[in-house]
Amino acid sequence: MASKILLAAAAVLVIAAGAVATLAVKPPDLLRLGAGYGAKIVCSNVFIAGRDGRAVLADDVQAPGHPLLKYLEVAVDRQRKTVRAQFLGFVGDGMAVYRPGTGCAVAPDGDVALASQYQFNPIRIWAPSPNVPWPTGSQAEANPAVQALLDQDALAGPGMRGMAVIYRGRLIAQRYGAGFSAASPLLGWSMTKTVNAALVGMQIADGKLSLQQSGFWPPGDGRAQITLAQLMSMSSGLRWNEGYGDVTDATRMLYLEPDMAAFSAAQSLQQAAGGQWNYSSGTAVQLSRIWQRAAAGGDAKAATSADVLSLPHNRLFAPLGMNSAIIEADARGNLVGSSYMYATTQDWARFGQFLLQDGVWQGKRILPEGFVGGMQQAAPASGGQYGQGQVWRWGPSGATPEGQNPDTRFQLPADTYWMEGHDGQSIAIVPSQQLVVVRLGLTPHRLLYQPQALLAAVVKAVQQ
Repeated sequence: MASKILLAAAAVLVIAAGAVATLAVKPPDLLRLGAGYGAKIVCSNVFIAGRDGRAVLADDVQAPGHPLLKYLEVAVDRQRKTVRAQFLGFVGDGMAVYRPGTGCAVAPDGDVALASQYQFNPIRIWAPSPNVPWPTGSQAEANPAVQALLDQDALAGPGMRGMAVIYRGRLIAQRYGAGFSAASPLLGWSMTKTVNAALVGMQIADGKLSLQQSGFWPPGDGRAQITLAQLMSMSSGLRWNEGYGDVTDATRMLYLEPDMAAFSAAQSLQQAAGGQWNYSSGTAVQLSRIWQRAAAGGDAKAATSADVLSLPHNRLFAPLGMNSAIIEADARGNLVGSSYMYATTQDWARFGQFLLQDGVWQGKRILPEGFVGGMQQAAPASGGQYGQGQVWRWGPSGATPEGQNPDTRFQLPADTYWMEGHDGQSIAIVPSQQLVVVRLGLTPHRLLYQPQALLAAVVKAVQQ
């Protein structure tokens, strides 16, 4: 009997050891994804935002995320500028590396050396002075009534990290969450899509792209008929699953694919282009690929050169004084125009003001005349909720039933449009009121926070 028990115990140990070895050698994609996600978020917040890695793991990765993430461990190598993340110290093996100018990239294939090639040296042209009024400087012209609104926790929402109100081109109120300040770069998630659309517009201004242009896939491929306008309005007809919290097209692209542009370009045509609206981060990455190649004169290799990678900084961020802004590139040099821009709250506000001014800054036209107006026009297949240039015509949904405009009950000005991002990022732009309201934080959708209440109160306050 004793020998049988020993044999059974030995068999269990062998099976367990085999399972552990299998997990270590070939972990499930969900664990690889979680490890890649953890490494990426910690890497960006440590090397771009200057935060403590342990705090980022606990507050940004584990607290709001999947229960499995509680078993994730990270190791930050400040000398090599890498972050490794593993479950229980041996499963998943997520790796991310920081590069100057292009931030952090996940290296799911482990090729950190290749990922490190895609970088450039950003040059600070000028820095906003604290003694000069915003936007040229950073000095606020305080409006006590509006500041009192930002100071209300219910209007600011849970997890708020940065807020700013711009009225008639001046900063009139701001607030920051505990541990954050005006100097803290914050992730905009999908608000990056709107910035990416402006970069497309700059190539249109240069005569290198047009909205009716097609041919972004090989001749004879049904996808070759998709126009730039259809991509900009999320109506390409390409198959895409934007779900989060599991292994979907969106999460696989962001954390399991070294070449995000190649992955998104490989998606099949699900239906005729222009017929149906489908929100897709893959589409936004395709737009990055398209404008990068246009900037490089059609040369795919040159599209990931330092000259092209530095274009957002040199031609958009630096002229606007957005010296904190950075759009991160993937492990093959594709700028992740769907998701990965960091900037301070005031620099996000500068971009919102830039759109409010129709793509003109300090008297210089940067975007084609009428381009921003076109961005705001409803995408025909979206039911009115989305614009033709990677902006939202409706604010965050909260608990609003699908298909209904969540802004209606807040009685917002009719010309309000939005930049929106995952976990509670938003910029409301109201041209008729000369108003930009920025709200950044870590606020999962399940909390149903809606910044529309804040915006409605601010509109009322500035009208008095």
